Amino acid sequence: MNASKSVRTLAAIFEKPVRSNIRWSDIETLLRARGAVITEGAGSRVRIELNGVRAVFHRPHPRPETDKGAIVALRRFLEEAGLTP
Repeated sequence: MNASKSVRTLAAIFEKPVRSNIRWSDIETLLRARGAVITEGAGSRVRIELNGVRAVFHRPHPRPETDKGAIVALRRFLEEAGLTP
């Protein structure tokens, strides 16, 4: 993911009203680019650590887009980790 797409993905996560069309793969790419460690859990669980903050999310399926509830939780996680647009 290039830097401008990373910036757009981060901005989309913090948009109001909450979006429901953000691809999980773009979120993971953004997190890795910002230094997050992502490990696989059981099933669709994904453990993420960023700047000493940890969280567990579920990869969406069967659709690739992340639902609004997960975006709200992701916002909280990113704010705690000090990553905002």
